[in-house]
Amino acid sequence: MSREIPHLAHAAFAAALAITNMPALAANTEAEQLREELRQTRESLESRIAALEARLAATQAPAAKAPVVERLDQFENRLSAVESMPPPEAPPQPASAMNPQMSLILGGTWARLSENPDDYLLQGFVPAGEEAGPGARGFSLGESEMTLSANVDPLFYGQATFGISAENDIEVEEAFVRSSLPEGFTSRVGRFFSGIGYLNQQHAHGWDFVDAPLVYTAMFGGQYKNEGAELRWLAPLDTFLELGAELGNGRGFPGADTGNGIGAWTLFASAGGDVGESHSWKAGMAWLHADATARSYEEPDLLLEDVSNSTAFSGDSDTWSVQGVWKWAPEGNSHERNLKLQGEYFGRKESGDLVQSNASRGEGLMDYRSTPSGWYLQGVYQFMPAWRLGLRYDSLDSGNSRLSSQDGVLRPAAFPTLAAADPDRSSIMLDWSPTEFSRLRLQFARDASREGQDDDQIYLQYIMSLGAHGAHQF
Repeated sequence: MSREIPHLAHAAFAAALAITNMPALAANTEAEQLREELRQTRESLESRIAALEARLAATQAPAAKAPVVERLDQFENRLSAVESMPPPEAPPQPASAMNPQMSLILGGTWARLSENPDDYLLQGFVPAGEEAGPGARGFSLGESEMTLSANVDPLFYGQATFGISAENDIEVEEAFVRSSLPEGFTSRVGRFFSGIGYLNQQHAHGWDFVDAPLVYTAMFGGQYKNEGAELRWLAPLDTFLELGAELGNGRGFPGADTGNGIGAWTLFASAGGDVGESHSWKAGMAWLHADATARSYEEPDLLLEDVSNSTAFSGDSDTWSVQGVWKWAPEGNSHERNLKLQGEYFGRKESGDLVQSNASRGEGLMDYRSTPSGWYLQGVYQFMPAWRLGLRYDSLDSGNSRLSSQDGVLRPAAFPTLAAADPDRSSIMLDWSPTEFSRLRLQFARDASREGQDDDQIYLQYIMSLGAHGAHQF
């Protein structure tokens, strides 16, 4: 018996020393695991102490009890000290440990076009950029997208979306930091799709047709991206109501500002709600003001073949829009059947000066006023799971443009691109989505954008989604 007591005391003392060093060894363990281990150790030692005291009393050896009990008391105190310690802090992670959500959208098309896409011209409207047009003939990559997103910290969220074009160009579509503020406010800074239109806020893979409506091509050259700051407010109401404002550098069409200040600003508002169990709606309006300083494009020379005259507009551009969406799904179940009706109207007023370096007559200055407008209406019906049929009609009106010479050098005929026109287009599509990650689409369109020429367009498109991807907007 006398040999067992010292051995037990040494074991208890060794365990106590180990416990005193546990904070350093348990830096990477959870606090709950530590407390559970301490509890189990204490219960085991308490039972052994009780058994030891009983054996000591039976053998009448009180002299050997004192040092053992004293050491065990020390051990108990150290156990209590360890248990009262705060949970260990997680070690700082290296920069390489960042793990944002990543998604990749693979898209491609095959196109058969009856008219040469290189000769495309949206008659009556100032060319809005290289993206305007029906795309290339034959097979093309389309626009693939890669998105990285993650919470920066408890205050900020970051997202970047890169578009990869068929010409192997990489463009930053969006790159912003978002923050949630008190009282229903949220803010964004960076580059982002503006709230000027319903479709404008969606990435191309979320569209219901292969291409954007003609009014988006005419007004923005595709989509309007803002580089600046945005503030939104969601009202604390049962009915959805959101107000927003944006400030930007104004360098994207229809703006062309190169100054240090604010070149464009946008105001928008939207509301929505449910009507019974089967219907829901959303409607909105927006206003965009942009400053244009030497916004340039090329006008064909009417007297010299294969010659273009550099033309630049400087002035004010104001664009407004109204939009509406109506969705129907029987008893709210959109898996079997659903219908979506969607439409938008855009109007614009521009006033300022047109300067042209005309190869035949020299440089001239014109006073310019224009009021172009356009709209589209589309319906998409899912008639059975995975299958949808859609119809869309686009219409544009170049309005009554006013061109008057300020110096007598040029006449309105020197600007053939701006001659009055009312382009339109009709489209029908059928798509199949076996899962939420893949879609195949067939689309036919008759495009009457060019004066006296109808372009019959057939598209086959695929859209594949890889990785984590957030839900699309309403």
